[in-house]
Amino acid sequence: MLMESKTLYPRKKTRSVKVGPCVLGGGQPVRIQSMTKVHTRDVAAVIDQVARLEAAGCEIVRVACATEEDVKALGRIRAGIRIPLVADIHFNYRFALEAIDQGVDKLRINPGNIGDEARVAEVVEKAKSRRIPIRIGVNSGSLEKDLMQKFGPTPGALVESARRHVAILEKHDFRDIVISLKATDVPTMIAAYRLASQRFEYPLHLGVTEAGTLIRGSVYNAIGVGTLLQDGIGDTIRVSLTADPVEEVKVAKMILESLRLREGVRVISCPTCGRSGIDAAKLAREVEDRVAELEGPLTIAVMGCVVNGPGEAQGADFAITGGKGQGMIYAAGEQVRVVSEEELVDALFREIRKRRSPR
Repeated sequence: MLMESKTLYPRKKTRSVKVGPCVLGGGQPVRIQSMTKVHTRDVAAVIDQVARLEAAGCEIVRVACATEEDVKALGRIRAGIRIPLVADIHFNYRFALEAIDQGVDKLRINPGNIGDEARVAEVVEKAKSRRIPIRIGVNSGSLEKDLMQKFGPTPGALVESARRHVAILEKHDFRDIVISLKATDVPTMIAAYRLASQRFEYPLHLGVTEAGTLIRGSVYNAIGVGTLLQDGIGDTIRVSLTADPVEEVKVAKMILESLRLREGVRVISCPTCGRSGIDAAKLAREVEDRVAELEGPLTIAVMGCVVNGPGEAQGADFAITGGKGQGMIYAAGEQVRVVSEEELVDALFREIRKRRSPR
């Protein structure tokens, strides 16, 4: 498990909400979430994907519950995974009740959209009795009609929508609440969360919704989520990408590491230029692909030539510095061996394993 490091950004303290063994808010580390991208009723596929997500560093996973078959599969999924499970439910209060009976650790449901007062009360009372928190998930693409007509998808409209749902839960004396206010427009998302942090005491789940494919979505989330984390806002994050969900976790970890909110495995690599004596880009990708097996805090540098290479190598825990078809391996700033380019990555990881415990 990655540990939160000393941060430059004082965080706003929110209420503590327990999701299984994982605590959101209350000064706890920012938690990483993702969502499976296979049919929830395909239990084996879900369990396999969750195992990959957990190995990458995911701490909470959400699954879509579009059909009764999906909801009925939750118990088997819960029994087959180790991290907390969240059921994502829209409109259907019966699905929410069944998800609780199936043993989920959290519901993502908007109480204003599941029916009349009696139905809401039934779901809330069962969630309260089982100590199951509820995330209110406001989205710029599905705001209430009156808010869209009056304001459009503005930050104020997103916060007002959240307020309405929160009021329903608080009316039933329910306060194990997490709030998200996601928008596709990054400035709108940032402004909405800033308003929400002033309005609510509950943990905030950060994310840019429908952010796009790997590169575009990573940039949009880094700016939106990263800006808010610098403000001290946010207790848990999900980086939404049109990509393998493991990529979401990788990007989330990088965002937290870049802000010193997590001490993970950081890979420094040069952009390469005409001075490169090795294929530094290929080597950096290979190193990046293999760092999940390592425990942080750890810095690895992959440098293509002798201009900045030795200096970066001395500042890293381990490093590769390129020459002509070969490279030097450094540990703790000291050169330990010279090997061929083909052997560099394997030799680097042998050196790391020799000096550090694998994950």
